[in-house]
Amino acid sequence: MGSTAILSGKELDIATLARVAQAHGASDVSLSPAARESVTAARAVVERAASGDRPIYGLNTGLGGNLKYRLAPDEITAFQNQFVVGRAIGVGEPLPRGVVRAAMLARANGMSIGGAGVSPAVLDLLIALVNRDVTPIVPRWGSIGAGDLGLLAHIALVIIGRGFAEYKDQVLPGADALRAAGLAPAILGPKDGLALCNGNALSAGMAGLALDSARRLLRRSEQAAALSFEGYAANPTIFDPRLAAAHPAFGQVAAAARFRALISGSSLYDAGSARSIQDALSFRCLSQVHGAATDVLEHAIAACELELNAAADNPLVLTAEGEMLSTGNFHLMALALSGDALAMALSSVAAMSVGRIMKLMHADFTQLPRFLSPVGGASAGFVSMQKTAVALYGEIRRHANPAGLDQFAVSETVEDHSAQAPLVYAKLSEQLAALERLVALEMLVAAQAVDLRKPARLGTSSALLHAAIRATVPPLNEDRESGADAEKIVALLRTGAGSAD
Repeated sequence: MGSTAILSGKELDIATLARVAQAHGASDVSLSPAARESVTAARAVVERAASGDRPIYGLNTGLGGNLKYRLAPDEITAFQNQFVVGRAIGVGEPLPRGVVRAAMLARANGMSIGGAGVSPAVLDLLIALVNRDVTPIVPRWGSIGAGDLGLLAHIALVIIGRGFAEYKDQVLPGADALRAAGLAPAILGPKDGLALCNGNALSAGMAGLALDSARRLLRRSEQAAALSFEGYAANPTIFDPRLAAAHPAFGQVAAAARFRALISGSSLYDAGSARSIQDALSFRCLSQVHGAATDVLEHAIAACELELNAAADNPLVLTAEGEMLSTGNFHLMALALSGDALAMALSSVAAMSVGRIMKLMHADFTQLPRFLSPVGGASAGFVSMQKTAVALYGEIRRHANPAGLDQFAVSETVEDHSAQAPLVYAKLSEQLAALERLVALEMLVAAQAVDLRKPARLGTSSALLHAAIRATVPPLNEDRESGADAEKIVALLRTGAGSAD
């Protein structure tokens, strides 16, 4: 099923990006009337500049190390195809279909601002690829996050009838994919090749999808933590709004409020229900850690949505002044830094999850059966799943290592700094896949603890989650394949079931 979006260059958010990118079948993406006017006006500036004598980067000069080469008037148009072909440097397995669609949508929205100076017909063809579900094959490696030219060129190849694309579950040569979708290759004019490949659309699209998933998963991790809180019979006074107000660290007040809402109505608030006046830090510091993680996430989302709705082209068309100036707006330091920070924050969220899983199986802490096995004796219960939890945490922690620190000068040292944004968000996506399974594992263990503790009442949200888990997998009454049960909870997480959101 397709999706609808109107591109204005001002309002594309990560939720819309994810919805269109992950849609299947025909979509309805279009330019707003104001955006089309901006594109047309900016194109007029490019046409005038192309017929002038002033050197303008990428329009009538070479690129990067070839900056000093001046294109002859009869070379300007032909150079655009040459540019696309020569910059298609990607290697490795293809990027996921959704990432490529996100990149196309991001690039189309960026060009709709007008700063790219692209020909309206070329932009229309890019949007048509999204609408008719033609997805270029883009290899994984080839961008270092200082402009995504080398990977976006693989999208531009299909625009000119080269490269390869997926259409109706078949990978076809670019020209054949266009023909099958009722489209024809574009004839590139001055700056069109550069406009298609310029900017950070691949990085921003990849980031948008990862951050949309992170936002969903962080909320699900809080639901899992709340269910663990109930299974552990932890003390809910730790979420007292007066405590949060006394130390209003970034995100903490809101996180404490979310946890109060998650366990609202629980019998934990009844006199004598909590087992201790003070619990382990993986329970006691939930609002501090999740608050900080949410704050970092929101900063990353803001950085991403700025990229999605900004003109990062070099050179940039300044339509009102009739100028084209070189810029460094393609540099993604803010987006890369926030992505690395989020990966570190999620590692702490994961560490607390492992801590709660271990505590829930520890009879001395819980006064529940050892390893949450109602059988006892030689029964393993969930003890072997501790190894799975630690293995997942190791994977999560591995992806918390910052990627934005790796620098090498390229293009005869002209391009001597980069942000590595694609690598930052590729590893964030991989980290989220492991975190999703850890959250599912905590839910599985927490539900078992609740079953064994038999509290008088679960909070409204916890009760909803517990019911969804038990509709998916039964309680552990004797040893069985717990890994398979955890995978069923992963599928449950993806449906949104058991969530009041």
